[in-house]
Amino acid sequence: MAKRVIIPKGSEAAVRELKMSPAVVAGDHIYLTGVTGSGPDGAIPEEPEAQFRAAFRKIGAVLREAGRDFDAVVEMTSYHLSLRDHFPLFDTVRLEIFESPYPAWTAVEVAGLRRPGALVEIRIVAQQPTR
Repeated sequence: MAKRVIIPKGSEAAVRELKMSPAVVAGDHIYLTGVTGSGPDGAIPEEPEAQFRAAFRKIGAVLREAGRDFDAVVEMTSYHLSLRDHFPLFDTVRLEIFESPYPAWTAVEVAGLRRPGALVEIRIVAQQPTR
């Protein structure tokens, strides 16, 4: 199966450093690497809402580079530190992004994330445009 890598402008350094792809198109789907809520400078805001919004902005940039938007998302998995403490706020931000029909979603509480200070990492699967 042929696959294509999606690399939005501004993420080239992270791709080189981490040796990963922000997204891979394979078959009829786009698989996005999990993202945390760091800003353009790589710093992670202390405020949960700022982190959640930054994570969704990064996801939006990858989707746009692939020629898609949030309507194309079919599945989301979110990995949370302190899930119960931040779930209502995360859900409020999520509902500003997604509209019905909503993607499938699994929210998981985890003991830790790779990025120190990160409260959430979000992984997305989106649908490619029909040919």
